[in-house]
Amino acid sequence: MASPRLRSAGPSPAPAWRRWMRRLTASDQQLEAEQLRQDATRAGCALAGQVTRGQLVKLTGRLRTVAYTPGLALPTLTAELYDGSGVVMLVWLGRRRIGGIEPGAVLTVRGRVALRDEQFAIYNPHYELHPGPPME
Repeated sequence: MASPRLRSAGPSPAPAWRRWMRRLTASDQQLEAEQLRQDATRAGCALAGQVTRGQLVKLTGRLRTVAYTPGLALPTLTAELYDGSGVVMLVWLGRRRIGGIEPGAVLTVRGRVALRDEQFAIYNPHYELHPGPPME
């Protein structure tokens, strides 16, 4: 009598020891990127690394840099939003400073993706700051 064959429904999840080993050997940056991607996915947000020009998006992530650029005609506040998959520049026209918009702050933004100097950007995004202290 032939023994029945077991069929799997798909690839099996990584054993717990393999996940634990990956976390043990991963760098802090890799772990942070993985956590940011998971947070964005859980929040129902798009990933910065997958956006396209003209797309209306909702993104969440951590601000890496914030810079004020005085312009001849219009001052500009720019920030890099990083979500573990990529970076999208946030650009507020006519602003020198916005309370809470500082490196390490976590926020969710909504807006239309444009190209600025060969990089994806959202101009004057609607934003929501998340509670808690900025993380370095």
